[in-house]
Formats: sequence, C-alpha cells, structure tokens
Amino acid sequence: MSNQNLHLVLSAIFAAIGPYQIARADNADPGSAERYSPVRKQVSINDRWHVTVQPMRLPRSPYVRASSTSIVNLPHTWNALDGQDGGANYLRTTGIYVRRISIPQRREGERVFLRVGAANIVATVLVNGQFIGEHRGGYSAFVLELTDVVDWGQDNDLMIVVDNAIHEDVPPYGADFTFFGGIYRDVSLLFTDSLCISPLDHASSGVYLRTNGISAESARVTAFIKLSNRDSIKSGVRAQLNIIDHDGDIVATKDATVANVPIGESATSISIDVVNPHLWQGVDDPYLYTARLTLDAGDRSIDCVEESFGIRTFDVDPDHGFTLNGKSYALRGVNRHQDRPDVGWAISRKHHDEDFAMIREMGCTAVRLAHYQQDPYAYSLCDQLGLVVWAEIPLINRVFHTDSFRSNCRQQLIELIRQNYNHPSICFWGVHNEITAPWEPGPDPIPLVTELAQLTRTEDPTRKSVCAATTPDENLANWQTQLVAFNRYFGWYHDSADDFGPWVDEMHKKHPAVPIGISEYGAGANVEHHELPPRKSQHNSQWHPEEYQAVFHESHWRQISARPFIWGSFVWNMFDFACDQRNEGGAPGRNDKGLVTYDRLIKKDAFYWYKANWSDEPFVHITSRRMKQRNTQFVSVKVYSNCDQVSISVGDRTYPAQQSSNHLFEWPQVSLSAGSNTIRAVGTTNGETVTDECEWDYAAQE
Repeated sequence: MSNQNLHLVLSAIFAAIGPYQIARADNADPGSAERYSPVRKQVSINDRWHVTVQPMRLPRSPYVRASSTSIVNLPHTWNALDGQDGGANYLRTTGIYVRRISIPQRREGERVFLRVGAANIVATVLVNGQFIGEHRGGYSAFVLELTDVVDWGQDNDLMIVVDNAIHEDVPPYGADFTFFGGIYRDVSLLFTDSLCISPLDHASSGVYLRTNGISAESARVTAFIKLSNRDSIKSGVRAQLNIIDHDGDIVATKDATVANVPIGESATSISIDVVNPHLWQGVDDPYLYTARLTLDAGDRSIDCVEESFGIRTFDVDPDHGFTLNGKSYALRGVNRHQDRPDVGWAISRKHHDEDFAMIREMGCTAVRLAHYQQDPYAYSLCDQLGLVVWAEIPLINRVFHTDSFRSNCRQQLIELIRQNYNHPSICFWGVHNEITAPWEPGPDPIPLVTELAQLTRTEDPTRKSVCAATTPDENLANWQTQLVAFNRYFGWYHDSADDFGPWVDEMHKKHPAVPIGISEYGAGANVEHHELPPRKSQHNSQWHPEEYQAVFHESHWRQISARPFIWGSFVWNMFDFACDQRNEGGAPGRNDKGLVTYDRLIKKDAFYWYKANWSDEPFVHITSRRMKQRNTQFVSVKVYSNCDQVSISVGDRTYPAQQSSNHLFEWPQVSLSAGSNTIRAVGTTNGETVTDECEWDYAAQE
C-alpha cells in the first residue's frame, strides 16, 4: 500500500468514525505485577471495539443504509442477520474496528505481537495510524509484531480494517454458504522475551510434534521448535522438553543446548522416548499427553509453550478402509459448518461444546470440518472426544490462473497445517472441494491441485492428503491426492437413492488401488413439512418433508455399511446452516440438509436413524412425531432404536414387541381413535428399559 493510498484510506476511516472515546483495557493494566512474569503472557483484547460498517457498494440490504458506529465485543460479524434471511443481498463490504490498547512500560528486550484468530476475508492492521500489515484469507489466524511501532508505557490506537467483498486472489471465490464478514474469533496481544519460541511461523505455536517408532514398549516423540531472536546472537540457550501424562505427571524429560541462536528465525529439535505409551484410541480412549517446551538462558526462564498431543498410528487401505493403531476403525462422520442463528460465525465456546456433544451423542467417530479452517477450540474438542478429523482449506468450485491466487492457496494450506499440526484427531488435509464443478466452469484446476497435494506431503508426511471430488468423476483433478472422496447426492439432485451403491462399486472397480470415501451425501428437510408415504423431494422446491430425508438416509447408510472398502463417509450436514442465496424448503437463506435444525433445538428423524446405527446408548425414537394431524384411522408407526426389542402402544392398546436386525421397527395398520392419541414406544436391552412418546390427533370423517 503506497503512502498516498494509505493517507486516503485513513482519511476516509477517521471521517467515517468521527470522534470517539475508548476505555483502557482492564486486562492489560501496565501496573499488573503478573505481567512481568519471566515467561510469555497473552492478553485478550476482545472487549470494547468501536466498529463502523460501511454501506454496501450495492445498497440492497434492509439492515444497513449508511455508515454506523457501535461498540461490540469480539467475536463479531456484521452479517449476523442479513447473512441468514435470504435474498442474496447480505453486506459484502468493509468494517473498521478500532480499540485503544494499553502497552506497559517495556522490560529490556521485551516484544509484543498482535494475534487475530480470524477476520473474513481481508484484514489490514494499523497502529497509531501506521500501516503494519495485511492478511488475505478469512479462516486462519495471523500474527504481526508490534514491538517497534507501539508507544511503550502509553495507550495506542489499534485499527483493523476488514473487507468481506469478493477477491479473485483469495479463495473461496464463491461457495454455497454465507461469507460472514468481521473479526469473528479472538484477538489478543502476546508479550515475550527478545528470544522466544516463534509466534511468527504462520501464526503457529512454533512447536511441531511428531511421533514415530510406536510400539507397546515405547514411542519416539520429536519436537521441532522454531525460534525467534530479535537482538544479539544468544549462546548457551537450554531447551527442555517435558512429556506430561493425563494425570499431570512428567513421564519423560530431555534437555538440549543450542550453542548459538542467530538473530532472526531459526530452528532446533529434541527427541525423546515415552515408555509404555498410552495410545490415542479415538472415541474409545482419546488419551492425550502434554508437551512442555521451555527455554532458559543462564538462570533465567525466558519462554514456555505447552501443546497437547496424542500418540497413534493410522492407515487407509483401498479394500479394508481406515485402521487406527493397527485395528479396523469405521469412520462414521458428518460435515459441520460453524455458524449459528443471529450470530453467524461469531460463536462462543459454549456453541462449540453443544455442537460436538450432539455429534458424539449420535455416535459419530469422525467429522469433516468443512469447508475451511475452523476454530482451534473445535480441533481441541475433537482431540478430547476422539473424533477423527478431516481439516481443509476453502478452495471451492473454481480456480484462477494467477500467481496471487496460487500463492494464497499455498498460504492458506500452510497456515492450516502448521497451526493445527499437533492435533492427533486430524488425519486428513483437504486441498479442494468440487473443483471440477461443471456448474461453475473455470480454468483447468489440475496444475494447482497437483501442486497443493504435493505441498501437503512436504509440510506433513505423517498425514494423508484428500479431496472432496464431484463430477465428472474421471477428471484428473480428482485423483491427485493420496485419498479421494466424492460429494454425491443420489436421490436428491439426481437419480434415486438406491443408485448410490452400484455407482460406488463401479468407482472401486475402476480404481482398485485408490482408497475411496464419501465426503458428502444428504437431503433437505423442514421439520414443519410432512408427507406419508414420502415422495422424492424436488431439491429446489419449497416442499422438503422430513420423512423423505429419513428414507434417503436409511437407503444410503444401508448401502455404505455394506461396503467396507469405503474408508469414511460424512453426512452433509450435521446442522442446517446459512446460505443467503438459497430459497427452498420454505426457509429462505437456509441449507436445510442438516440432521439438526439451525437453532440446534430439534433433532430431525434422520439424526435418530444414525444414532440407532452408530450409538450404544439405548434409546427409542418414534418417527414422524411432528406430523400431529392425521386424516386416516389406520397409520404406520415407525421407530428407530438400538434396543434388542421394541413394543408400542396407542392409548390402552398394545401391539406385539418386535426385534430388528437393522434398527428399524415398524407396525403397519395401527388404529387411531378419534381425537388425541398417545403413541408410546418401549425399548428393552440388557435389562434396561427406555421409552418415547408423542401425540397424534385424528379427526374422524363423518
């Protein structure tokens, strides 16, 4: 950015904001004794930002007509409302975030960094009116050093200008979800010594943990450490690696001396053996260790970083699927978008907790965090819950043959890998989604995706590269990664649900040496729409009955589970999500393929179909429960359950108990009485009894 352009930008910004008063950050009090601890300190600056949202270039939104300034806490998006209501008219504009930050008196050699968890899509940072840096990419964290530009011992004005307009050099150029603008993850200041474990390596922790030589007796853990030294060459620096078990006990320790640490960025490593390692065993036993890296200079501790990690091996076989620690392990998964009603992407840890609790309740063993890098807390939850993760970058639908686009794809992939390197849950790095999409033609994607697949192997040889492919199946762009998976919607966008099995059999036959998975399959459902017997829904219609989604998934899971060569399958989607350009299923601005409603309040029938097949927690669920009004006396009652035996009753009338080998129990020709009827299901398994009931009303014809 030239000085002239910077001056014009600043003039426009300050004119838009006008005079303002910004409070000192209480949690950055320069008088705090704790601030002067000899190791790094991270200070949240999420509160009290003044944000000014500029009017849209094409002012079609009812929510913002002119510039307006408000005080917000982060995370924040200006599209919380207009990004979910339909109309394809949400604000793709600029938001200007301003906050006063208190910087304490400087200790000798002290450094300060700004860390932004994510800002969508392009973020420009200024301190006291001076341009500091820019980050292009809306899903990964970035770090900028402020040491030389802040006024130490004083208040400083921090400004972050965020732009979620279309940028041809920053993927995704377009996609089937809302691009919520704003700073929607945490922002903090990081204070360190002049020599520190580097926060500047693509905003990673600076510590990369790799395990190998894993056996029942031992496992080798190697820590690759990036160092950042601002001042003079340091000699005799001691690095110590401690491995700490789940109980907090140190089970292995090793020191290494770095003879000379040069000015700038450098690297070192330490290897250590863990005796009798406790393996990370997925959902059965997601055991985690902690690696603590400390740096000492003389008798002074100068830095410390802790990273959780797990010890595990995995592999993928074209015929037998996924194995974890040498044993077959079925990857039963869902896709997950990160938005919520009325907050968009600006979600809290509580929201993450709720989402992943439901994912585990359903019995999932895997999750695809689509279509972009998600919050670090989400990956940590997967570590703790034992969910195997497919993580990916937002290269979606089409590419551009420009150096800037190529460079940004590489940047986002490196950020994804390095920022999330130590999560044992992550087994797959996704490099593109539907990049051969015939509905959005563009340049040949093969050169770029080939380069990205190779970059993935270079950055992390311990995991597998993967893509989410679409038609045409045989396009070479779909076959450059180590694994392939397909987004296929038999019975929704094309053909019938029962056509899925023959298609995937043919793919396996054509490519016997390539592991094949299913990255997306699904159908829409509005919980207020009901139809029995269900007919195939028109995907772009306003009628999406819940019952069709259920039978769609019944068919697909039967076919998937019968084919062990499918290395993993991922339902699209776990939750309904915002897509402002959609208008279907009676819900403008919504993709309703979720197994749970957008507000997370209603689990659709299909959710319980998967829970019956995937979960060991005994339950019974009466389907079509929300179809309360019945116009025929004789109805079919269908129940999903994982119990050994299920019986039903309607009022005082009891129907014979059934057993089922496929978790589906059905009673045809159940008689309803005029008026309200209580339908009750009782399941028994291993001496335990579970129940469910609902009310249906029958209006007898006179």
